[in-house]
Amino acid sequence: MHSSPVLVLGIETSCDETAASVVAWDGEGRGEIRSNVVRSQIADHAAFGGVVPEIAARAHIEALDHIVARAMADAGVSYDGLSAVAATAGPGLIGGLIVGLTTAKAIALAADKPLVAVNHLEGHALTARLTDGLAFPYLLLLVSGGHTQILLVRGVGDYERWGTTIDDALGEAFDKTAKLLGLPYPGGPAVERAAAVGDPDRFDLPRPMTGRPGCDFSFSGLKTAVRHAAEAAAPLSEQDVADLCAAFEAAVTDVVGDRVGHALARFRAAYPGIVTPTLVVAGGVAANRALRRRLDAELTARGFRFLAPPMELCTDNGAMIAWAGAERLALGLTDGLDALARPRWPLDQLAAPRIGSGAKGAKA
Repeated sequence: MHSSPVLVLGIETSCDETAASVVAWDGEGRGEIRSNVVRSQIADHAAFGGVVPEIAARAHIEALDHIVARAMADAGVSYDGLSAVAATAGPGLIGGLIVGLTTAKAIALAADKPLVAVNHLEGHALTARLTDGLAFPYLLLLVSGGHTQILLVRGVGDYERWGTTIDDALGEAFDKTAKLLGLPYPGGPAVERAAAVGDPDRFDLPRPMTGRPGCDFSFSGLKTAVRHAAEAAAPLSEQDVADLCAAFEAAVTDVVGDRVGHALARFRAAYPGIVTPTLVVAGGVAANRALRRRLDAELTARGFRFLAPPMELCTDNGAMIAWAGAERLALGLTDGLDALARPRWPLDQLAAPRIGSGAKGAKA
């Protein structure tokens, strides 16, 4: 047991949020967020309808020093008072990863503190332990712009991927659908707003992968079906767009509900002794209200607990990286200053790639 809290600075720069946070760990598994500063780059990328890697990397360079200084000031801690420095080392956009990891290395070297190179997905996977003290094992549904996966979380560094997308991530499908229909970026909130006044039954869209064994996802065909329906209905009125969004959202919730249902049944069979098992939902798409309602209904029917961290901790942030760093530090899992940024870094190292691999590693 530690006589004073372990304090970890976490840095997150894997995509289009520049973030830093200081998290305290009491030595017994309880955490406290001392600061959590996030600068979104949405305005920087809105004109392009998506994240431009070069713009993102430059924005991280311009903002990160100030973000880190503010996080340290908000936490009221000096660099000497830190126990370790953690940073996202992958997966993500390589330019941003290099900016954040290099900054963390410089701080760790100057302050003579351990470095923890964190897998971004592990940050999401462990957040519920920071917010709710959740015990292992549990299921994680990660739905974001870059990732759509169902993972069994058995322990720190111990993950088994049960399902992943074989093409587009769910957040990517929302963004592409929004762009196709002339809606603003980011696409998820725009599609949800339009769907609220639409008729989900007007357009008959497919439900890819539903009814099939396993827990994998596919959204590319659904996105193509939206395009075909939009072309057939052109020129589109506001109501046409709303109806297409409602149909798309309904299809998405059906697909996710079906895939998650398979995972819940598998978990129940694997861990019959857990009376009320938990599914954690993280990632930006976890904010979608229709998806939350469907998941809540699916989980309630099967006797599972639905747990979503606060929205500011579902999207990319430094607190999840600091907490993952603290959990790894407690197990002696630190890294050298030669740690590399990794644009591809599957959380389940034993899972076979679902959509190929290359020089940078497995894609998913």
